[in-house]
Amino acid sequence: MRLIKDVCAHCIFLICQELKLDPAVGYHATELLQRFMVKHLSDLLVTPETSAAAASEPRNLEDSIFDQLKEKFPLIVFSCVQLANKMSLNHHMIDTGTAVSFLHLLGLSVSKKTILESELMVFKGLEFKLIYPNPLTSVETLLEVLGHNDPSVPVKRLYHLCRHVLQFITLQKAAIYDSLLKVTTQRASPSKEQREKFVTVTEDCMLLGVGVIAVAVFILYIRKWEQVIGELSHITGISVKSISDFAHVTLAHIVGFLCPAE
Repeated sequence: MRLIKDVCAHCIFLICQELKLDPAVGYHATELLQRFMVKHLSDLLVTPETSAAAASEPRNLEDSIFDQLKEKFPLIVFSCVQLANKMSLNHHMIDTGTAVSFLHLLGLSVSKKTILESELMVFKGLEFKLIYPNPLTSVETLLEVLGHNDPSVPVKRLYHLCRHVLQFITLQKAAIYDSLLKVTTQRASPSKEQREKFVTVTEDCMLLGVGVIAVAVFILYIRKWEQVIGELSHITGISVKSISDFAHVTLAHIVGFLCPAE
């Protein structure tokens, strides 16, 4: 499931890149997609078609849900990007005409009406709530507080690198958090109960935020490493060990990505 989320995040970032949207839109859209799909799948489970499939056998249930999703899922992803972009209040809005042309390039033939209906469906599915915390906001807030508490920290330079680190973690989330789980539990094969308890860790934007900053500091200003993670711990209440573990796991994955074993 986490791997699917990573693939969806990758698609969202590619859409934002192609449409020249602010990266912050990508993080917001990812959050909207995740929340919408939880609600949408719950609704699909009680539709007459799904109930009939479930009455026969589990495999039919999976097929029924897949059939109901496969045609409209790409448009759902795009709708989340559109809604996130509108909430960003920037001046680079994507009108429906541009959206139709872009989706056509992706092999999707849709009308302006269909695009608007999809946005409305997602909007309703989110119960008209579009403001949610996202990891980039956490990073920006923490950097602002960090810079205020310690003016010697080069916040502007760190911010540029933090955005790259955060995108790497977002796209490699399944692998990174799996490694973090093993480090935390000190087990190569964590139990089902341990994995279930760890879900809250994967959803902790504050831990992700301090971890991103810690990685950036390690890369740019390793001499300030202990000082900064100590201050981050003081700001958030997250232990130095937890911040350090997250940073070390992430750095190991970055190294592995840049220098893959032959």
